[in-house]
Amino acid sequence: MILHELIFDYTLRNVALGSAMLGIVSGFLGTIVVLKKQSLLGDAMSHAALPGIALAFIVFGTKNISVLLLGAGITAFIATGLIYLTTKNSKIKFDSSLAIWLSTFFGLGLVLLTIIQRYPNAQQAGLDKFLFGQAAALTQSDVTTMFILGAVSISVVILFWKEIKILIFDPGFGTSLGLKLRFMETVVIALIIVAILIGLQTVGVVLMSSMLIAPAVAARQWTDRLSTMVMLSAFFGIIAGICGSVFSSKIAKMPTGPAIIVSISFIVLISVLFSHKYGLITQYFIERRSNRNIKLNRILEGLLNLSVNHKNPYHPHSINVLRFMGYSPAAIRSGLENLSQKGLVLHHGEEEWALTEAGYKEVENNIKNLVQ
Repeated sequence: MILHELIFDYTLRNVALGSAMLGIVSGFLGTIVVLKKQSLLGDAMSHAALPGIALAFIVFGTKNISVLLLGAGITAFIATGLIYLTTKNSKIKFDSSLAIWLSTFFGLGLVLLTIIQRYPNAQQAGLDKFLFGQAAALTQSDVTTMFILGAVSISVVILFWKEIKILIFDPGFGTSLGLKLRFMETVVIALIIVAILIGLQTVGVVLMSSMLIAPAVAARQWTDRLSTMVMLSAFFGIIAGICGSVFSSKIAKMPTGPAIIVSISFIVLISVLFSHKYGLITQYFIERRSNRNIKLNRILEGLLNLSVNHKNPYHPHSINVLRFMGYSPAAIRSGLENLSQKGLVLHHGEEEWALTEAGYKEVENNIKNLVQ
């Protein structure tokens, strides 16, 4: 049923395709932003797009989407330039510069929107939708434009893949090779602006930063490889875009932009908790298993050390003697029972335990591994 609607419902199809394209582009470019530790730069750029939209409407008197997005792109680029200039030519740090110019441009955008709303005609209606997006208004031509811009952006990333990797991980090495990293930095900024322009209609200037950052953050939990991270980030962006579009169509008065952000936030939460590599819950169980293995190995070594004074290495020893290792009697007993199930120790009468042949070999292997 949902698949049928995604294919044949005109509005839902446009919204889902546009949101999916936004997810792909955000996944590709958001990975660069996150790994360069400039996550808030996308936030500043997206907020700086708002006054550009308002100024474009004031100057040209039209709500033509191409004109509005051009204005948004210009002010976003200007804001980025001011951030870097402020950082370079003053004692203001990068994060402070971001905060200053983000609030300045966003405040200016809100002031201009307030002025526009006082115009004596109704032509300005709908401009405020750029704050949180208006995905339902996407047309086929809008989706086509988004696909073209997205395809160009992804193609540029692929074309300059090696240079971008050097820019992310070792810019000093790139400079020594004579690479024009400032040019690459400008290219990356331009691509991020394109991604923001793609997302303005869908999620708006306020939420666009989350769409840039969240897919990459989720992907980072699953891999250490850049190429895999980019693909995973794009995949998560697609899933969030489509799921958010479907949820907004099924729930009355549910805006698409926030629904997409909630979807990608849920993916981030799942990744942070359950990813096989860095998931918090996964790491908890790995650490717990590791501690259990350490305890079992110490019990085996304790039995071996106690048997040194006996000619028979499989001589049984009382559980009370094993308490010198610092574990509680219950912990030692449970550990011995676990080792017994593995065939590494054997239970004798009167709470006495002894190594088996397999247990003796296990201890020897552990000692050899430690020595190596």
